[in-house]
Amino acid sequence: MLTQTGEISFRILTLTAAAMLCFAANSLLCRLALAPRLVDAATFTTLRVGSGAVILCFVVWLRRRSLPRINRANSFSVASLFAYFMFFSFAYLRLEAGSGALILIGAVQLTMFSVAFCKGERFSTWQWAGLALALMGFAYLVLPGASAPEPLGAVLMGISGIAWGCFSLLARSAGDPVETNASNLVGCLLPAAAINLLAARDFEVTGVGVLLALASGGVATALGYVIWYIALRGLPATHAATVQLSMPALVALGGMAFLSEPLTMRVLVASVMMLGGIGLVLQRVQGSS
Repeated sequence: MLTQTGEISFRILTLTAAAMLCFAANSLLCRLALAPRLVDAATFTTLRVGSGAVILCFVVWLRRRSLPRINRANSFSVASLFAYFMFFSFAYLRLEAGSGALILIGAVQLTMFSVAFCKGERFSTWQWAGLALALMGFAYLVLPGASAPEPLGAVLMGISGIAWGCFSLLARSAGDPVETNASNLVGCLLPAAAINLLAARDFEVTGVGVLLALASGGVATALGYVIWYIALRGLPATHAATVQLSMPALVALGGMAFLSEPLTMRVLVASVMMLGGIGLVLQRVQGSS
């Protein structure tokens, strides 16, 4: 929430940082599973959704000895979340990581900022400067290594980004984040299973691929989405959009730490630019817009 001085509370900042770490971990798990084809995209998505739903339903059961109420799920939230899951997985079969991340984040930004402008949200000069710095850092990190994206893959990833932007905006009005997320994931199970059946001829699975998908759903997705739901209550739409620019930097740093990828000056400079710019946007500066 915003304090009386207009600054975002330390609690919201902490929750936001934790959510971004979960999402970065999710990206790393997806790359590990899908890039070497340890599991096919449809099966990965179904396992991710299913494991996330099981974990959150179990948490709800522990809290009140009952399963989540399905009517807690908003049909638009379920549709947005399912579209993000499925289009993301299939897009990464056709796109390199750099170009895919650029398209995804670009679509998220466009969606959330468009809605924010339509609702009358405005920015201070310092917030505009922070956004520009974060965008330049993002471009510096991704563009030099990005090749021309495959057209169908680019369209799929664009749809995924729009869906995630819509889901994030819809999530801000949610009630109980644990039960709401559990209900949304349960709502995604049937369409995910249907897509899995339709793509049965491409079925491919290994033990490692299954474990990565389960970790992605049960840990990074389930935990990350609950934290993100809570954080979104105290973040204006523009702040929520901009903070997600930290994702590529965090994934790059995670790749260095867990995948033995080299740490380059480009990664260091881009990370400083992006995280520094996000810091400016998250600070509610008093002054003219």
